[in-house]
Amino acid sequence: MSEPPTPSAVPFASLRLVPKDDARQSAADFRSDQEVRWCPGCGDYAVLAAVQSFLPELGLRRENIVFISGIGCSSRFPYYMNTYGMHSIHGRAPAIATGLAVSRPDLSVWVVTGDGDSLSIGGNHLIHALRRNVNLKILLFNNRIYGLTKGQYSPTSETGKITKSTPMGSLDTPFNPVSLALGAEATFVARTIDSDRKHLQSVLRAAAAHPGTALVEIYQNCNIFNDGAFGILKDPDTRGDFTVRLEHGMPIRFGADSSKGLVRAADACLQIVNVADVGEEQLLVHDAHADNPELAFALSRLADTTTLAHTPIGVFRDVVRPVYDDMMADQLDRALAEKGSGDLAALLAGGDTWTIS
Repeated sequence: MSEPPTPSAVPFASLRLVPKDDARQSAADFRSDQEVRWCPGCGDYAVLAAVQSFLPELGLRRENIVFISGIGCSSRFPYYMNTYGMHSIHGRAPAIATGLAVSRPDLSVWVVTGDGDSLSIGGNHLIHALRRNVNLKILLFNNRIYGLTKGQYSPTSETGKITKSTPMGSLDTPFNPVSLALGAEATFVARTIDSDRKHLQSVLRAAAAHPGTALVEIYQNCNIFNDGAFGILKDPDTRGDFTVRLEHGMPIRFGADSSKGLVRAADACLQIVNVADVGEEQLLVHDAHADNPELAFALSRLADTTTLAHTPIGVFRDVVRPVYDDMMADQLDRALAEKGSGDLAALLAGGDTWTIS
């Protein structure tokens, strides 16, 4: 990988400027000199290309962008980006990225992880990054399988999934990453699909603009160990009927000629109806900025966990809450103003220590 220039010590807010030397950047500027080595046909290629094409829009210098990954096929991502980056350890990417984000506010920090990396060994780190609202952008590649280790079931594999590690079918109830993130009080949660480049990049733009933690679940096909896992959402003959595209401020409609819609049933759950039967005025209007995540959570539960029929994609939630990095910096400034410089030795040997003779 070619070495980026030394980072410029500039507050992050001022980085959304013209790139270095006023030169217009392109996707090629973000491609490293490393050979991309995923299985031919892997959905990761599409995501990589979409990200590299999208980043020039930020107007950030390459040396002020960092990609941190864990372990898994998706975690090779930093090698292929001509930015700073780190291939870290299993499940710990959000923790490492947190340390970097709060100590270097001049950097745009991105986490790349998979469903196994982030929701199994890394589940604890993920939920705490989300609840703290650290200034991170987390791209969660979900292929519903362990690809790097050759096809074991993952935390998002459907119940009954037959794999090398579950020859009689998985007994586990799968995680729903969007529901999990909303339950952890995430301020930005979205879902998109690797093969829908236009939609993927629109979600990336929204995530990049969000102050705080943004989690983007990306349905990504593993054509070797779980091919066709999202076929119903990709096949031109079925995707219109079973993909629910969310747009803030718009009635929730989908299906052929947008003939289907969503309303609240008597039990407060979401119900699919024919728009002609109820009228558009009865349909739910998507509000991604609602403080109460009730509708976003209900939408996250709409899809069938096995067939993925009626799967919402788009931004589920995008709300403003104080960012952890800013609050920590403010707290440190107040402590310094009130108490002056600290004494580390006195702190380590303070009142809660004792000597054993």
